[in-house]
Amino acid sequence: MAKMVNVGLIQAANVCSGEEDLQVIKDAMLEKHVGLIESAAQKGAQVVCLQELFNGPYYACEQNKKWYGYAESIPDGQTTRLLQSLAKKHSMVIIGPITEVSIPGVYYNTAVVIDADGSYLGKYRKVHIPQMYPGAWEKFYFTPGNLGYPVFKTAYAKVGVVICHDRHYPEPARILGLAGAEIIFTPSGTTSGITEHLWELEMRALAVQNGFFVGAINRVGIEEPWKTGEYYGKSYVSDPLGKIIGQADRGVDEALVVPVDLDRITEVRQIWQLYRDRRAETYGPVVELQPFQEF
Repeated sequence: MAKMVNVGLIQAANVCSGEEDLQVIKDAMLEKHVGLIESAAQKGAQVVCLQELFNGPYYACEQNKKWYGYAESIPDGQTTRLLQSLAKKHSMVIIGPITEVSIPGVYYNTAVVIDADGSYLGKYRKVHIPQMYPGAWEKFYFTPGNLGYPVFKTAYAKVGVVICHDRHYPEPARILGLAGAEIIFTPSGTTSGITEHLWELEMRALAVQNGFFVGAINRVGIEEPWKTGEYYGKSYVSDPLGKIIGQADRGVDEALVVPVDLDRITEVRQIWQLYRDRRAETYGPVVELQPFQEF
């Protein structure tokens, strides 16, 4: 019998201009996502992932200390508590990426993972922090994650998370696959331009290389006041052979729900045998060599 799980991906445009009181901005985005989570529940979603920094704008478009005030402690902050209540109400696993404060002055780009009974399972802290072009000044805000790449055993599936820039690196996905992840989620905030042609390529490649399902989530809209580019959405689910089996539309709010058959993982791995044929003893240079150092 197929082991079916309904995977939900929620993409949404920012509500406010970014210039209002921080609590006003947060409350508006949380209210919006309550409705979208309700929509996903009505469609039968069992595991739902939200976009990167979902409870506000992608404020790393600027370097401004005021946004430190957006951070919350985990698990006792406003957003985590709300997600716990929604998860319990809908018997739904929820992955919610937010700004975390661990101790005063230390912040992480973090995804909280809530099980279907509302219990807090843990968190993933984004490891690869970009500071690369106008509109991605994350090193001003975030400390690199220090919790590794955990796999969370939820009520419906074993899931892992890599956040946005993490998806450009193959190693985290491989670690999650080796640790038993059946679905990995990549909550993101990605604008059109140099990355859009990669959007339907990279995560599908990770799915193929590791033989699991991938849920890729992207924001939508042009965010005020920065207008650094259009977040185009196009969130999707890839199967273990890299086939897109469900995709949200471009540039619109949407609660996409896609049924996946977890037994497909075994079927694909028995064909390709990529884990059996690994030669881990030959991969030392991956961690030993520095960039451009000769082997």
